[in-house]
Amino acid sequence: MESFFDLFDPSSSSGSNSDSDLRNGNDDDSIERIRTLDDPICQLLHRSDDSNNDLVLKGIDFNRGFLPPEPQLGNIEYKLKLINPSKQRFEHLVTQMKWRLREGNGEAIYEIGVSDSGHLHGLNDADMTVSLHTLNQMARKLDASTSILRRKSLPDHRSVVEVLVRKIPDDQHNIEVRVAVLGGADAGKSTLLGVLTQGEFDNGRGLARLNMFRHMHEIQTGRTSCISHETLGFDAEGSVINYKYNEMMTAEEISDRSTKLVTFMDLAGHRRYLKTTVQALSGYCPHHALIVIAAGNISNMTREHLAIIHALDISFSIIVTKIDLAPPEPILFELKNLLTSIGYRKVPYLISNQDDVLNANAHQSVEQIVPIFCVSNVAGTGLDLLIQYLYVLSPGISNAEKERLEQQPIEFQIDEIFRVSEVGTVAGGLLCKGVLTENSQVKVGPLQDGSFFSVTVQTIHRNKAPCRVVRAGQSASLSFNTIELMPALRSGMVILPDYESNDVACGCFFFQAQVSVLFHATRIFKGFQTTVHIGSIRQTAVIEGIMGAGDTGIGTNQSASVLFRFMRHPEYVRPGMRILFREGTSKGIGKVTQVFPLKETTLSSTG
Repeated sequence: MESFFDLFDPSSSSGSNSDSDLRNGNDDDSIERIRTLDDPICQLLHRSDDSNNDLVLKGIDFNRGFLPPEPQLGNIEYKLKLINPSKQRFEHLVTQMKWRLREGNGEAIYEIGVSDSGHLHGLNDADMTVSLHTLNQMARKLDASTSILRRKSLPDHRSVVEVLVRKIPDDQHNIEVRVAVLGGADAGKSTLLGVLTQGEFDNGRGLARLNMFRHMHEIQTGRTSCISHETLGFDAEGSVINYKYNEMMTAEEISDRSTKLVTFMDLAGHRRYLKTTVQALSGYCPHHALIVIAAGNISNMTREHLAIIHALDISFSIIVTKIDLAPPEPILFELKNLLTSIGYRKVPYLISNQDDVLNANAHQSVEQIVPIFCVSNVAGTGLDLLIQYLYVLSPGISNAEKERLEQQPIEFQIDEIFRVSEVGTVAGGLLCKGVLTENSQVKVGPLQDGSFFSVTVQTIHRNKAPCRVVRAGQSASLSFNTIELMPALRSGMVILPDYESNDVACGCFFFQAQVSVLFHATRIFKGFQTTVHIGSIRQTAVIEGIMGAGDTGIGTNQSASVLFRFMRHPEYVRPGMRILFREGTSKGIGKVTQVFPLKETTLSSTG
């Protein structure tokens, strides 16, 4: 996504004076004009040194009146004016809006007063009023809503307006964004989510986090040990809908009243629970991640979380908390050095006003900007900017891709198992593909012998509320027909369609993957044991062979095709799945290229 306020991009040179740079305002003076650098925090984030010379902040100079050309793909549309279109032209504009909404999974951004080439013409007040009225008529034709994000004044009493158009898909109650919240122990993750979802500031002693905990030992120690889910809703105007909305508010009512729903996953920060945190990131596939850091220093666990997020290619933002106890300047300078290092090559972007919020969101798809928020859960400083950011945050997947996934056979990855009285076994997880409804006949597995067993889905719950259907990309909890005798479920199992007898799903012990080693102190050889994460699967595996490596093995920054074998029980793995493996500080990523189903290996060995 591109926006016309404070555009940032990485550049290979820091002092270019070419015509294109001058046109786009990429000279040093334009940076001064775009951002006010009087603030010491801004000076820290924008300071240039030899270590990150090639990362330059680029700005748009409105006095020159240029923007990047209109993107052909994505959900951003430039319109010079929308004044009295003919009937045929109006229908074309509506079709165009529908396509942009599909690209943005129900959200589109319109820049009014801007030509396709990116020139900022602007409109006078009368023309802008008529253009906005036409835009509203287009949106109403699609049952969409509009809200003005910001207005930029130009010379000669002209202005440019940025408008958010939002349409909730017909088969959904709202637009949902899954956000994982990570960070080291005592960073304030649970407290931050408690403040956001409960609508009450913390008392400085952790009162706000109590509603996030699920176990007594979490309350006693103040440390999260498992995955906790909470929601934050927004109406069409951007107003917050949380438990403080009214006295009797429930999670189901928050979901029903919201046009946009942010689902938080509060993840553990202690190293003891790192395997649970990685499994949640790999299994639930969050759209975005918030890295919470307490003002003071960046812990080793936080660095570990950043490395995992980067390896899984998840977009992220950083929240610096407890700024009422310690000044944020030292940690902001440390973050700048870390994020601009060779391993990340990101551009840190301090959020200080509403324009910064919209700029950061516009660059989320570029995956180079890392928004940084400084907040206090006690005083409430910076929370309004964080809430505004969550309101405009996009899921990052197009509606076309979502529809493609929905048309495929169901694949539900089980991440958590519960036992509920009078209900029985409940499985929580993510539906990766397909559409799952109540009373569906499905198969769950694999069991120890690699087989699957048939079962009926009885009820479905999403966001703590009952529903009849769950679609690809949505997390849910499923209960099953209690009449059927079910084997014990475990995390890592999958739910698949109830295939015909000639097409039976089967687990595997052996699989092959093309992997890249991100870091290893020495070399990796045959026989190396590591914890493998594939979706919701988390199991120890041993390397049975490294193709083409000979006796030298593979080391940091090297790639190879590797044959893995699960140690304990078979898993359902298919080609194309992303794999992450770790052992201590060693890390590697890759994709599954081939699987060897247990039934086939058994037949070949007996034959």
